[in-house]
Amino acid sequence: MKTIGVIGLGDMGSGLAKNLIKGDFRVMGMDLKPDRLAVFEEMGGQVATSYAEVGQASEAVFVMVMAGQEAKDIILGEKGLVSHLPKGGAVILSATIKPREAREIGEAMAGSGVHLIDTPVSGGYPGAQSGTLTMMAAAPDEVLDQFAPVMEAVSANIHRVGQRPGEGQTVKACLQSLIGAQFSATFEAAALAAKAGVSGQVLLDVFSTSSAGCGVVNNALEKIIDRQFHGTGSHINTMHKDLTISMGLGEELGVPLHTAGSAMQIFHAGRTKYPDGDNWVCTRVIEEIIGAELHREGRE
Repeated sequence: MKTIGVIGLGDMGSGLAKNLIKGDFRVMGMDLKPDRLAVFEEMGGQVATSYAEVGQASEAVFVMVMAGQEAKDIILGEKGLVSHLPKGGAVILSATIKPREAREIGEAMAGSGVHLIDTPVSGGYPGAQSGTLTMMAAAPDEVLDQFAPVMEAVSANIHRVGQRPGEGQTVKACLQSLIGAQFSATFEAAALAAKAGVSGQVLLDVFSTSSAGCGVVNNALEKIIDRQFHGTGSHINTMHKDLTISMGLGEELGVPLHTAGSAMQIFHAGRTKYPDGDNWVCTRVIEEIIGAELHREGRE
């Protein structure tokens, strides 16, 4: 039985671990929060006390953390993964970070004998927990072939988007610019309907069967009309961070991102007012301005 590591056992990483265990891998994990480690251990994972321990025991390690610097420290630090993974092993960078940061990690790993698979994911908490994530994988084909069974255990769709570090993150930045715009348009449409006196169920019925309906819009609207603004596994900090990456890439490349920029401001407002909320809490900020709320059954 192969041992696979997972560093970062939050909403996303816990799903990776759960599905790897279901796929008959031995899973060693590490997180800085004791409550996450307790849940991981209950599902059958083996708790590690250091990145070095995870690296020494594993053939491949998923890194699912929030920030690029954190990923660098975990992978490249004195007691990091590269120094302890076996030659021919792999770091599977499933976190969303700046493309430039992924390139820097790849450059620092050159000649180490350890592979880097740059593969951010999409699908959020539901996709992570159900093992149906979409992966945007960048690495040489032979490396992706070698570690395909590990990636398939957590994903329904693996897209080979490039050969080099940073190319996966670049595709993810493009995707998040679109998803951010979809979210913000949904929040505004929900507020417009609320002010006009349209019930949330009517809006959902129409949106979900129209050409505008999609997983992003339908899920966001359901959370809004059921007033589920916390604890849904889609914390606002994550999308805010991802949009920051998208905007940064646009600035770097000289590409105007008008709608993504508007979404960035809506998420910034939501995060400032409700820092512990989930993505949909941005709607509450708009609702407070207009003095109306959207509920499933109409005005309340």
